[in-house]
Amino acid sequence: MGLSKLDNLYRQVILEHATHPHHHGSLVKGQKLIELRNPTCGDVLKVELIMSDNKVQDVAFSGTGCTISQASASMMTDEIIGKSKKEIEEMVTTFSKMVTGETIDENLLGDAAILEGVAQFPARIKCATLAWKAVYQVINLEN
Repeated sequence: MGLSKLDNLYRQVILEHATHPHHHGSLVKGQKLIELRNPTCGDVLKVELIMSDNKVQDVAFSGTGCTISQASASMMTDEIIGKSKKEIEEMVTTFSKMVTGETIDENLLGDAAILEGVAQFPARIKCATLAWKAVYQVINLEN
């Protein structure tokens, strides 16, 4: 597949996640909840989850934001279900490194690895990492 076709495919996947996000909404009985804001562009994201046996059983996100923040949140929620706190922390670190241009093991991120191109747009890094920062904070809340 040519590079332009691959770029187009990546754009389509990002747009699909942004317009039809996975795990968007609220949980009836979420155990942990946090809301973060990106003051640079106005993105607001709330992440809530249910943990059992130190693993994410369910997750949801809500809020408003740009295509990148919404797509990133959708992809993140797909990837963290069934993961432990330690696995999620590793994923968050890996994602942050990836969007700042570092070489990473893309297998850790699943579909979210397609957001690698964000590294070319420094102003969008905060948009892409907002959900990941939120999930890091919410798994480390005491309750």
